[in-house]
Parts: sequence; structure tokens; C-alpha cells
Amino acid sequence: MSIAIIDYGSGNLRSAEKSFARMAKGREVVLTNQPDVVAKADHIVLPGVGAFGDCATGLRAIDGMVDALTERVLHQARPFLGICVGMQLLCAKGHERGIHDGLGWLEAEVHPLEVAPALKVPHMGWNNLQVVGQHKVLDGLDGKDVYFVHGFAAQFSGDDALTEGPIAAHVDYGGPVVAAVARDTFFGTQFHPEKSQQAGLQLIENFLEWRP
Repeated sequence: MSIAIIDYGSGNLRSAEKSFARMAKGREVVLTNQPDVVAKADHIVLPGVGAFGDCATGLRAIDGMVDALTERVLHQARPFLGICVGMQLLCAKGHERGIHDGLGWLEAEVHPLEVAPALKVPHMGWNNLQVVGQHKVLDGLDGKDVYFVHGFAAQFSGDDALTEGPIAAHVDYGGPVVAAVARDTFFGTQFHPEKSQQAGLQLIENFLEWRP
């Protein structure tokens, strides 16, 4: 059993690696930029720190990586977790320093946070998670505080976007902000589990026990 954390130059890999190793229960945790390793992994993690466009370019610069991800996650049904910009890359487009294509696994786009002048951007620090519906990866996490660092967020269209469809959790930051998404075999968090102390470790454990 292996857990592949994709190294595509986005940073913040070591803290993610340490957190996953802590919860791995004997399973191998591998930092990798090799598509063939990802193509055989039982769980796949895509971290992300930085600008959407830079991360999208870095991921696509690894020959065969997007194809390996698509095949392993969407067709072979292996669990996937995107973290922060790694979650944002699941969306169709990102509007940061221009317009950039994401993976397009979700019909959503990533836009700058728009908040009241009294609130700071980026949204940085702890916020209270409000879970929508039920999902294995979020078991026991409704109402828990988790850690955010972001100035952009996924946006879905439609009046019911926060209660239906792929949104699994949100937080209040001058209005609702998407905090987690889920569909079929993939899951994403705008917050950082590896920085969220016990709540983050619980999410990682839930993810590693998840069988879509």
C-alpha cells in the first residue's frame, strides 16, 4: 500500500509528508515527480502553495503526470486529495495573474476573495468548518477549527451551490467560502490539514481509510 505525494515544485511538501507519515500506519509515503509511481499508488495527494497559474504550469511540465492522475483517479477509482491550490486545480479555470486552465474535474472557477474592508486578504488563520451533508473524509470534523492561507477561492454558480453538488464544507469569512469539495473518487480542501493540528490529522486518517 502506497501514498504518493506529488512533487511538482509547489513547496510545502515536507510538512505534508510528515503528517501523512504519522497517520500512514505502516503504509509507504513517497514524494514523487514520477507518473509511473503515481499510476501505481493507492492514495494520491496533490499539495499546492503559490499562484494557480504557476502550479498548473508546474504540474503540466511533468510529462505524463496529468494523464497518470486522470487514469488512476477518474478511471481506476483510487482516492485523491488536493490541498489548497491542489484543490483549486480541480476547477476548470483560475483567475490569478491572468486566466489559466485547471484540470477541469469540477465545473467551477477560482476567483479572488471578495470580503468587507474590515477583513484581510489573504484569509489567514483558523476558521470554523461547516460540513455540508456527509462524507467519510470529514467524519468528526463539523465545527472544528482548521487553518487557512489563501487569497483566492473556488466559486460555483447557482443558488444552491453551497448546499448541493460538490461542495462538502464551507467557512464564514464575511460570507460563505468554499472549504472542501468532493466528487466520486476525489476530495479537496482549501485549508491545510498538515497545519491544522488534531483536526488535520483526523482528516488525513479519514482520507487514508476512505474507499470510494
